[in-house]
Amino acid sequence: MSRTLSFLGSVLIAVFAVAGAASSTMAVAQTHAAKSTVTTDQVRAELVAHAPQGVPTGPGADTAGQPVWLGLQLTHAPEWHTYWKNSGDSGLPTELEWELPPGVMAGDIAWPLPKKIPIGDLANYGYEGTVLLPVPLTITPEYKPPVLANALDVKLKATWLVCRQECIPQEGEFALQIPLRSSTALNGSAFDAALKNQPKPVQGQQSVQVAPDGRRLTVRVEGLPPAVRGQTLELFPETPHVLLTAAKLTPEGQPVTPATWSQRWEGDVWSADLPLSPDRAESPRMMPLVLVGDGQGWRAEAAVQGEWPPLAPLAGVSPALEAALKANSANSANARAAPMPPAEAVPMGTFLLALLGALLGGMVLNLMPCVFPVLAIKVLGFTGHAQDKRAHRVSGLAYTVGVVLSFLLLGGLMLGLRAAGQQLGWGFQLQSPAVVAGLAALFTVIGLNLAGLFEFGSVLPSSVATMEAKHPAVNSFLTGILAVAVASPCTAPFMGASLGLAVGLPAAQALLVFGAIGLGMALPYLAASWVPAVARRLPRPGAWMQVFKQFMAFPMFGTVAWLLWVLGQQSGIDGAAALLALLVVLALLLWALGLAGRTRMAMTAFSAVALVLLANSIGPNVIKPLELAQISSTAQAGERWQPWSPERVAQTLEAGQPVFVDFTAAWCVTCQYNKRTTLGNSEVLAALDAAKVQTLRADWTRRDATITTELQRLGRSGVPVYVLQAPGKAPIILSEVLSVADVKDALAKL
Repeated sequence: MSRTLSFLGSVLIAVFAVAGAASSTMAVAQTHAAKSTVTTDQVRAELVAHAPQGVPTGPGADTAGQPVWLGLQLTHAPEWHTYWKNSGDSGLPTELEWELPPGVMAGDIAWPLPKKIPIGDLANYGYEGTVLLPVPLTITPEYKPPVLANALDVKLKATWLVCRQECIPQEGEFALQIPLRSSTALNGSAFDAALKNQPKPVQGQQSVQVAPDGRRLTVRVEGLPPAVRGQTLELFPETPHVLLTAAKLTPEGQPVTPATWSQRWEGDVWSADLPLSPDRAESPRMMPLVLVGDGQGWRAEAAVQGEWPPLAPLAGVSPALEAALKANSANSANARAAPMPPAEAVPMGTFLLALLGALLGGMVLNLMPCVFPVLAIKVLGFTGHAQDKRAHRVSGLAYTVGVVLSFLLLGGLMLGLRAAGQQLGWGFQLQSPAVVAGLAALFTVIGLNLAGLFEFGSVLPSSVATMEAKHPAVNSFLTGILAVAVASPCTAPFMGASLGLAVGLPAAQALLVFGAIGLGMALPYLAASWVPAVARRLPRPGAWMQVFKQFMAFPMFGTVAWLLWVLGQQSGIDGAAALLALLVVLALLLWALGLAGRTRMAMTAFSAVALVLLANSIGPNVIKPLELAQISSTAQAGERWQPWSPERVAQTLEAGQPVFVDFTAAWCVTCQYNKRTTLGNSEVLAALDAAKVQTLRADWTRRDATITTELQRLGRSGVPVYVLQAPGKAPIILSEVLSVADVKDALAKL
């Protein structure tokens, strides 16, 4: 069993590394000072200009033939995209808000030809790679620059939505000076390419006919160039939410279905039969259409004939996207309104109390259910060394070092990322689906080893398989790391206040607090390893240890079940099912490695190929974020637990009603225990109803900067946190391990 920990040490290190990497991939554009370029992890946005003959000024200036153009050039990271004027099934087009001198006016974006971007069963219209969005400037005679001015000052606030599988709203503020009298033509080739990529108007007749059944449209376009006749064209409607964006083109001669479209040429007339969107939001009388073929585009404005069917109700954007944009706006506002205070040292007495609370909290952490599986392994290891005093003490010291260093690593990582502007709290690593999946795989491997499905001695080189015998302290050290990996999502009594204080302390003092938590967690086992009486009371090694070892596989599998449930809250049922399938194939591979002869070679090759193919096909579902509209915290009206927000709390208190807030997360075992034993207790619910308390739930399963800011305001850095507040009174913060009596006593004080 201990060889399991030696072999998986690198896996644990990778899990902690993923936590840091996942936490650092935030994407809010750097807009502290206006400049011509704004860069995020996904997009490089640059404001550029094109005025080859300068800027015409003065009452007699001739503006004819003297183009002045501005443009926002977006360079996307691989696999990321932004959107066209009609974004398709989801997304939002880029928006530009100009600040120009009097007498200078900006026109509309001259949108380049888009491309269709399929995303599962949906499709978007947008841009990948590098795209320039040109905008014409009109210089009117009313523009009178100052006498000594030599440039036209331009300011721009741009907002865009950049997406891959997830979508990130971003913004940037730009500033640029266009010389009045000299040429600005450095970006001429980019503007020329963008303007050549504009759709040209179609001179012939165009029409759109709504089918009598109201389910399809027929488009007819005349006047396309002879060179394009007979080619397959792409169609992009400028009016959103009318056509079925993800409809696939049916090969010529094949029947169309409700989810396909067809096109054909009849001489010089191009026609298409297209399905309407079941969520159609408009009934236009004119439909602008862009046709693209052979790298060229044409724009038709077709009159609609026939009667539109009744509209389906549809929001301006999808509910998930609208929620994401509101959340992003709120988070940005909170970040600006409540900047992180500078770290300040506290009085020595307060700091010593924080260290004591951290030490006691770390000790109590051993009683939290999330830590039980790993601590049971530690007890098994102690029993194995019960008759060897030196090995017993070395094991205790190595375990302590592993625990303390892991707490220091996680604490330092959290403090560093917070200093860089990230809104993080304790347990932040389990807000990453990749970390949750990695831990699930790790505990699956450990559980299968404990159950006897395979032995590392039969699948690893002898030098690795005998590592435990040569370096037994390494196993204890890795056990300490593993204990912290599963314990870090929890907070215990005495620990919450110390953690909340730590994030505002100077780095040295904060790390001492984190180290004290680790020392407290390891202290019972360190003391036991150095007290001979404890060793004497442990049972002697024997056959019972093999039975106990196999029995310990089941807490491991229980931990995997919990992690799968956590992942389901983050990536949905598809993500949890994909991870479960991958774990099954992983178990098959481990079993195959324990076979002998040709059977081992054949089964190992088969299971390894199956694992790679499965990871490639369904693996992305594991880390794919669940749409906000699907999250279970979006309770229906009338349900007892409503989603938390600062605005809802303020409104409820203003109405004279008390509020009880449950700050929770799916990955927090203590939270789930309290939810089932206390918050679901009939006495507690009756007491809340009697006091007419509005119950709210703040779900921190996925990173939420608003919740992080509120926890910081309450002097906490992790969950669970329970807050009861009455109008006009200070909030009451209850214990992390909640009891029925705690809640009833707090309600009695209202």
